[in-house]
Amino acid sequence: MLAPGFADPVHDAQDTFRAVMDALARPGRPRPLRAGLEPPAPLTPELAAVALALTDADTPVWLDAGLAAAPEVAVYLRFHTGAPLTDDPAVAAFALIGDPARCPPLGTFACGTPAYPDTATTLVLALATITEGAGLCLAGPGIRGTARVALAPLPEGFVAQCAENRADFPLGVDLILTAPGRVVGLPRSTAVTEN
Repeated sequence: MLAPGFADPVHDAQDTFRAVMDALARPGRPRPLRAGLEPPAPLTPELAAVALALTDADTPVWLDAGLAAAPEVAVYLRFHTGAPLTDDPAVAAFALIGDPARCPPLGTFACGTPAYPDTATTLVLALATITEGAGLCLAGPGIRGTARVALAPLPEGFVAQCAENRADFPLGVDLILTAPGRVVGLPRSTAVTEN
């Protein structure tokens, strides 16, 4: 049986959209994300909420190996969003990552073009924890001074990958990091360093 989407599609999608946009505008500052969904595993409620709010028939979606191995995840996303699924991360508008520790290198995904930097992939990762005030040091637009946030788990070499991603700004991918009940944005303009 197909799991339901948002109980109140318009308002729930708007609430999720606002939470994600606020998170991207203020990198490193966790925002509440009340998904209210029970999607098929291993798709988390937060990944599902972001997908339902941001994807549609014009946004190809790439799923990591764990999500792609569960056919019910593809059925759920196709039914509730109409988004086409792609096996090629370089053509995806969005990439859903259920296992961040095994996320492909950021350079695998579309980084946009000089004329159309907005054609880059947005990666949405399902983390176990997001803790404000510790961990990585963030700086850049939307951050007064610096911000600190601990994120786990992360892909190997995450800080170095973020530096490479930012080096060709305005090209590069944007990251939406979710954890139970929370979302943090890391746009390509954010400098990420270790403590």
